[in-house]
Amino acid sequence: MGGSSSGGYSRLGDVKGLEQKAREALEGGRKNVFLSFTMDDIDDVNLVRAHAKNEKSDIEFNDRSVREPYESERADYIKSRLKERINQSSTTVVYVSENTAASDWVEWEVKTSLELGKRVIAMYKGDRPPARAPDWLSNPAITTVAWKDLAKAL
Repeated sequence: MGGSSSGGYSRLGDVKGLEQKAREALEGGRKNVFLSFTMDDIDDVNLVRAHAKNEKSDIEFNDRSVREPYESERADYIKSRLKERINQSSTTVVYVSENTAASDWVEWEVKTSLELGKRVIAMYKGDRPPARAPDWLSNPAITTVAWKDLAKAL
């Protein structure tokens, strides 16, 4: 083995080739999805979370349950942490129910996702969206799907 460095290779080998392989692996890897919901829907959301644990699923939910009131003293800190999580994700999935319209946190998470250029998918249980849907759900940048169609939408 010689000590010269020529031919575009570093001591670690073909760096450009390794970078390409890493990109290809990431493209085919799990989808990092931020999950937005109101705590009133925790039972349904836990079923959605369980789906991500399925070995055949390529979805990894990135969510943190917020139990603090929206106008609490810690709200700014919580928002900064949530914004980091949203920014790390490629898509925000928001679970929409009859309870969602009353949640300031969910509205903030959706608006922040859109501001950060993230794709937003609103997911509902059953055959049609809830009758009492939040106003922001009419935003044309938000895709709305039934829970059963989420995997296809992602």
